Amino acid sequence: MKQYYQDLNDLDIAPSLQRLQYLLDTVPALMQQVPESEFNQKPGPDKWSKKQIIGHLIDSAANNHQRFIRIQYEDKPILSYDQDAWNNLSYYQELDKERVINLWETMNRHLVHIAQNIPAQNLSRTGSLQSGEEMSLAFYINDYVKHAEYHLKDIVAY
Repeated sequence: MKQYYQDLNDLDIAPSLQRLQYLLDTVPALMQQVPESEFNQKPGPDKWSKKQIIGHLIDSAANNHQRFIRIQYEDKPILSYDQDAWNNLSYYQELDKERVINLWETMNRHLVHIAQNIPAQNLSRTGSLQSGEEMSLAFYINDYVKHAEYHLKDIVAY
């Protein structure tokens, strides 16, 4: 686990932003090709549908938007969220597939814009994980992209 943190704590966020840009340019069209019934199907009562997985990534984008901003001006903010509560209370399963895909894409294009404009000296500023461990802003950006890639592979092959 230490190596994971070290790799993602690299202050060079350019490779992560390039990967996220690639995902934004590729994945929405692939998701549109997934049949509605497959996109809505829950593999089990306590499992998320593909639509809810995208919803989870929207929630992650919303929470990381705060991290990307607040870490730059607050002293070590702690930002965490209950992913199941957020997903359930956002009612993604009831939304139209296209709306969920467009929301994911729009939010992530905005995150790319923010991250591309972060001054280099701010990438080493830290925020705290729920455990209290301090991680750099660069870590949160790199981790965010890795997290998105992990979940997107459950939806489409890219």
